[in-house]
Amino acid sequence: MSPNALIPSHRKPRRSASSRALRAGVTGGFLTLAVTGATVPANAAEKPVSETQEMPTITTALATSAARSADTAEQVAFNYERQALQDSVFAKAAKAAEKDKAEAVKKAKAEAKKKAEEARKAKEAAQARASRSDERTTLSAPSTSTSTATGSTATLIAFLKAQLGKAYVLGSSGPSSYDCSGLTQAAFNQIGIDLPRVSQDQSTAGTQVGLSNLQVGDILYWGSAGSAYHVGVYIGDGKFIGAQNPSTGIVERPLSYDMPTGAVRVL
Repeated sequence: MSPNALIPSHRKPRRSASSRALRAGVTGGFLTLAVTGATVPANAAEKPVSETQEMPTITTALATSAARSADTAEQVAFNYERQALQDSVFAKAAKAAEKDKAEAVKKAKAEAKKKAEEARKAKEAAQARASRSDERTTLSAPSTSTSTATGSTATLIAFLKAQLGKAYVLGSSGPSSYDCSGLTQAAFNQIGIDLPRVSQDQSTAGTQVGLSNLQVGDILYWGSAGSAYHVGVYIGDGKFIGAQNPSTGIVERPLSYDMPTGAVRVL
C-alpha cells in the first residue's frame, strides 16, 4: 500500500449519483449547465460545489438549417406550381389544336361537297345543252312527212301565213289582230276544228307528241300541259308561226328561236 493512501487530501471524494442535480439554460448565445451536489468535500479545489461550463450553442446552425429547409420546400412548391401551370397551358393548347383540326376537316368536307355539287350541276347543264342542240338539229332537218302540207293542212298553213305581220293584242281573236291562242283557234276554225279559247286548254286539246316527231299542223305550247302560257303552230322545216308579243306581232320563227316545251296533235 502507498504511504499516502491514508492521507485524506490525496483521495478524491466520491459523489453520490442520487444527490446530483442538473440545471441548464441559454445565456447570451451559450448553453449553460449547472451541476450541484449535496455532499461535496470542502477540499475539492479542482471542482467547486457549484460549477458552470459554457458551450457554444447550436441555435444559429439550426436556424440556418431550418431556413434552408424552408427555402427548399418553397422551391419544390414553386416547381410543382410551375409544372402544373405548364401542364394546364399545354393541355389547353392541345385542346385548341384539336378543335382547329376538327374545324379544318369540317371546312374541307364542306368545300369538297360544294365543289362536287357545282360539278354535278355543270355536268347536268352541259347535258341539257347538248340535248337541246340535238333536238334543234332534228327539228330543223327537212322531212317529207312534215314539209309538204296537203288538203286541210295546206289550208291551215295558208291561213297562218296570211296573218304574218298583223298586230298582237291580248284577248283579240282577229281578223286584224290576235293573241297567241286567238290565232290558233281562228286558224283551226278554217278547217272545221273547234279549239278551246285559251292556251292552257289548247295544250291538252289533242294527243301529246314528242318534239322529235312533229308533223305539220301540230300545236306547240310553252309551259306545262294544262298550264301553258303560250301556243303556236308547227308549219314544217323546223319552223312555227305564232302571235308572239306586242313588239313582234305575228311572226314566223325557227324552233331554235324559242324551243317549245311540248306539242299536241289534233289533225
